[in-house]
Amino acid sequence: MQKNILIIDDDADLSLILSDLLESYGYHVECVADSAGAFLLLSEKTFHLILLDINLPDGTGFELCRELRKVSTVPVIFASARSGENDRITGFDLGGDDYLPKPYSMKELLSRVNALLRRTYGFGGEEQIVAFGDVRVNITARTAEKGGQVISLSLREFDLLACLCRYRNTAVAKEKLLAEVWGAFSLVEPSTLTVHIRWLREKLEDNPASPQFIKTVFKVGYMLEAPQ
Repeated sequence: MQKNILIIDDDADLSLILSDLLESYGYHVECVADSAGAFLLLSEKTFHLILLDINLPDGTGFELCRELRKVSTVPVIFASARSGENDRITGFDLGGDDYLPKPYSMKELLSRVNALLRRTYGFGGEEQIVAFGDVRVNITARTAEKGGQVISLSLREFDLLACLCRYRNTAVAKEKLLAEVWGAFSLVEPSTLTVHIRWLREKLEDNPASPQFIKTVFKVGYMLEAPQ
């Protein structure tokens, strides 16, 4: 599955160079130059990693990261000419996962991106497969089967199922599911999540009215009960 990376930097030339480099290694990259553009894009799409500058035209990367961490755990790499110790500490304290001072080598940046994605998502050569009951979900290939038959799932349905699979046997808050599936700053209503859960149950559960695997966790959200 292709990984989505968001670059937030007002240096258009640098963003273009980074985008070309990362896309040449199989990543899908989008770029914005300011906080407003970042908030808009993050409300519409989900990303696997964010490369974030600190000095932005309409604010700071610190402020953006602070708001992002209220709703999302997406990995963030700060990349900035502000390389002082206080700035690095602030970046980590606000939830940054790595800090790369400018100027940096493209080789080092790529290495850090690859390493952070591996640590966060466990990406590698092996397929990520989760099975429960007679359902088999191949997260890598984005396919789902029930009783050996392929189940047709929409983009959001599969994203939601994959998210539940990653956190299987753990109660996941509604807010976290909305942020990870629909976007960190999405204005999607909780009722949309409820409807998608119902659709997944109808397609995957033997008795959708009394689900065996996709459980509601009272006052929290939902949980996929599946063997590890």
